[in-house]
Amino acid sequence: MLRPTIPLGRVAGIRVGVHWSVLVTLGLFTYLLGRSLADAHGNSVVVWLVAATGAVGLLATLLAHELAHSIVARRSGTRVEVVVLWLLGGVSELGDEPKDPRSDLRIAMAGPLTSLGIGVIVLIVANLIGPLMGGPVPDMLGWLGAMNVVLAVFNLLPGAPLDGGRVLRALIWRRTGDRLRATTIAAHSGRILGLGLLILGGAELLLVGNAGGLWLMLLGWFLYSAANVELAAAGLRHRLGDTRIRDIMTEHPLSVSADWSVADLLRSQIVHTDHRVFPVTDPAGRPIGVLSWSDLTALPAAARATTAVGKVARTLPPTARVSGDELLSAVAAKVVLRPDFDIITVIDPHERLIGVVTATDLTLAVQRSALGLSARRSERFRPPNTGL
Repeated sequence: MLRPTIPLGRVAGIRVGVHWSVLVTLGLFTYLLGRSLADAHGNSVVVWLVAATGAVGLLATLLAHELAHSIVARRSGTRVEVVVLWLLGGVSELGDEPKDPRSDLRIAMAGPLTSLGIGVIVLIVANLIGPLMGGPVPDMLGWLGAMNVVLAVFNLLPGAPLDGGRVLRALIWRRTGDRLRATTIAAHSGRILGLGLLILGGAELLLVGNAGGLWLMLLGWFLYSAANVELAAAGLRHRLGDTRIRDIMTEHPLSVSADWSVADLLRSQIVHTDHRVFPVTDPAGRPIGVLSWSDLTALPAAARATTAVGKVARTLPPTARVSGDELLSAVAAKVVLRPDFDIITVIDPHERLIGVVTATDLTLAVQRSALGLSARRSERFRPPNTGL
């Protein structure tokens, strides 16, 4: 998951934020648009202010594109985690997958249709006010409208993770009834598209000498990498099926209070267990961090009595705080667990800790599922009680 650096609040109940890399996009488009406007209207402060306004307007329309996806997803019964603007545009983080091909198609089409609608309206406005006021503003609006039309068309290219890849998946899913096959075809198409953009960008950079080729190469690399992630996630969903987090979690786990000192921890019964990583909880029992033995080794012995566990513990990522009803495949696709270092915490409706999943639990579940065995703890072998 791409985590927002700066939260912007909520729109229609959906969390919105920006990643710091969006500043690069803002600066780049301000520069490109500013140069174009300066050539036509002269180099002035007004021209560059209009260019900056256009770049901000483009980011706003990108946000509208992603919010359209998210709003339709929520109305279709799909959870939405957050919308994030970043270097290459925006992304809507969905908490789970669409439930049927129709929902998948509606969610995928919402963004491009929104961009296309915005683009057409802004172009009409630009043409109406052009003869009336002149100056850089109509040209900026024309650029903004054209960029939205291009955004709509580009996003409809048939390769995951682009919206066109989602459309392709939905259509194949509806025709064949095989979601895994549909996802695999869309992801392979995304890989081909990504490689094509990498080659095209490289040719533009080397043969034409246009630095814009670097942008195409970056975009191609992102599409290729994301398509590979989609392929891996599709395989994971297929192997794990409907296995839920609660099916493999360890219930009533040992936890460490953030208020303890490190010396308190080392005097507790926890040191006599075989566990190597622990959830850290606040006074209400809510998980807020994760602590492994390796996190303590760099702390001087003299500081153990005065250093709180909460100061040493690593912050628990939002993706590592889940409910027991979530699909294991969906969580595993978003969380990277390093053995003896990371952990997934399972919480109840009041956000209190009720279980944990470790890297070992996850690996075992995947391996058992790949062999056609149940990943559920309750269905694993238990020795018979012989009464001896």
